[in-house]
Amino acid sequence: MQRAGLVCEDCGEVHWISQGTTNVRWLRDREHIVREVEQHSSSGLDTWMNEGLRFIDEHRGHSVVVVSEK
Repeated sequence: MQRAGLVCEDCGEVHWISQGTTNVRWLRDREHIVREVEQHSSSGLDTWMNEGLRFIDEHRGHSVVVVSEK
């Protein structure tokens, strides 16, 4: 099974997310859309989205890329 995550190229921290590469890349590339949905959603976001956004927030200003491994 392949797993995907986000890695901060500046500090080397990796956060694995329970989604495939396509979904993780979608989250990173469309962060502004996900945040807009979060503001208007009464049920909130899926856990993996919240985890990804939290990682992106913690590494704001750093180079964050998507990684995967089998």
